[in-house]
Amino acid sequence: MNFSKKAAAHMQEKHGGLFSIKDVQKGMVDFSSNILPGGPPPKVAKAMRSALAEAAKYPDPDSSKMKECLASYVGTHMDTIAVGNGATEIIYRFCSHVLQENSSVCVINPTFSEYESAASLAGHRITKFPTMNLGENLEKFSKIIPKNGCVFICNPNNPTGELLEKKQVLYIADTAKSKSSILFVDESFIELVPGKSQSVALYAPKRTNLFVLRSLTKSFAIPGVRAGYSIANKTMTDLINRTSMPWNVSILAQRAACAAVSSHKTHLEKAHHLIKKESDFLQKNINKMNGYKCVQNPSANFILVYTKYNSRTLWKKLARRKILVRDCTSFGTLCSHHIRIAVKTRAENIKLLEALKSI
Repeated sequence: MNFSKKAAAHMQEKHGGLFSIKDVQKGMVDFSSNILPGGPPPKVAKAMRSALAEAAKYPDPDSSKMKECLASYVGTHMDTIAVGNGATEIIYRFCSHVLQENSSVCVINPTFSEYESAASLAGHRITKFPTMNLGENLEKFSKIIPKNGCVFICNPNNPTGELLEKKQVLYIADTAKSKSSILFVDESFIELVPGKSQSVALYAPKRTNLFVLRSLTKSFAIPGVRAGYSIANKTMTDLINRTSMPWNVSILAQRAACAAVSSHKTHLEKAHHLIKKESDFLQKNINKMNGYKCVQNPSANFILVYTKYNSRTLWKKLARRKILVRDCTSFGTLCSHHIRIAVKTRAENIKLLEALKSI
């Protein structure tokens, strides 16, 4: 049997979550996944229970109602919305079907690993720009944006937590356009940023080279449901829609997505309050400890922590104390002494702090 060389060379990326550890202990607290504590809005569970009655039917292959709900939530037309079985599926479809063959792709390092993985699998050439603070290096970064290619940014960035202002993102988009390249902006965490929104989602339908990705996983705490979407001009959106697998979004996910965004106001207000309060609490206490330091003031619901200890060793010691964090070694050499922690409830955050102190 013959396999393509690209597929044979492709390695599935490792991420956080309880499935990343073989021996999950009872009572283990998962700080490795950046999921909002408290679970999804109550309407989501109710909508999914209702959808179970229709599990014997095929879901709408076009996810029409889901697109309509998301378009209303974002403030755009449903022709500019594409949906996927999680945001990651859309990253892979974008690299395989929107980008021209053998394109040059630029990613910052460290960032979410699936951009590079999807681009490599699709046969594109990768250039990395090492930085812990893209905002301070925009001019230098703009010079390496490729011609007729693509640049990926995550805003706020995972794992650093850096948030670019809207004007900075649009500057990158303009620079990319001058080089006939596309800017792919992953806004999976942007709804969890307290304060003024820096989203560029509403600019995407009107621009020829701006593609925005969103996830319902983090903001609405439904990672197991798998529901993501994109906002872009009609040409790119049509390409994403035409290349989706049949019935790629289940009826449960379609209903959950609609219920989630219909609850967004009260749900996200509550989330912003918790994130601000608990992130400040964690940073204040971690920065007091010997051997640990928060890298920067994060914008969303996770914190990158520098540690003088080997991050893999620290990960193991914390796991034995029933605390699961994200060992950031896989993000690249800049993160070899870093862990990423999610912002959780006060009781859970205290358990983390006590475990760090004990080490």
